[in-house]
Amino acid sequence: MTAWRQAGLNYINYSTIAARLLRQALKPEARAEAAKRAEVHIKVTKWENGKPIKTVQGKNENC
Repeated sequence: MTAWRQAGLNYINYSTIAARLLRQALKPEARAEAAKRAEVHIKVTKWENGKPIKTVQGKNENC
């Protein structure tokens, strides 16, 4: 069993933590460029009876 699974994490949580730590460890010149990639845009569509009902777009910078 992998260490992240033994710690009670799923792969998404593990990779988010690893990416955050890597960005923090970068030199200041590279850190600014990496911070741009840390921004995440999501789009969620609620479906009912096979048809889209509502679409919500969001932005998450905490990943």
